[in-house]
Amino acid sequence: MKALLKLSLGIDWINERIGWLASVAVLLTALISAGNAFVRYIFDISSNGWLEIQWYLFAGIVMLGASVVLKLNEHVRVDLIYGKLKGNAPVYVDLFGLIFFLLPVMLLMVYLSWPLLVKMYVMNEMSNNAGGLVRWPAMLMLPLGFGLMCLQGFSEIVKRICYLMGIHQMDTHYEKPVQ
Repeated sequence: MKALLKLSLGIDWINERIGWLASVAVLLTALISAGNAFVRYIFDISSNGWLEIQWYLFAGIVMLGASVVLKLNEHVRVDLIYGKLKGNAPVYVDLFGLIFFLLPVMLLMVYLSWPLLVKMYVMNEMSNNAGGLVRWPAMLMLPLGFGLMCLQGFSEIVKRICYLMGIHQMDTHYEKPVQ
């Protein structure tokens, strides 16, 4: 189990680095948006390519940042019942959700999005907009992001099992004392 925990912490490290790229994409999106607005209103020059790169970066922000959100346990959940659970009950609820909902759905999304990416790449599909960009880099974010979520989901499962076994202390609100 300790080897799996080491793998899990390696997955965490990778997703943190990729999450950093997502945060850089936020800055780039803001700069491109401001620059595009400035050029459009001051010089009356515009390009659909600049608008599309913002959309592509937004896809990167969402898809590459989602696994970090899961790692930080900041994802959306209904706390109506979960927040009232005591002891190890929240860990078991998390395990159930990760195993029976997150992983199957993310694996299905990787399976469904991969052929679309391959098709766009092979055909070198371009945007229909004048001055638009090639589409496959934006589509790449789907299988990549869902794949990263699968890896992070696996990491979270391993950490929770280790937590229940007393091997690992979680960085969340769980109340189990450090051993």
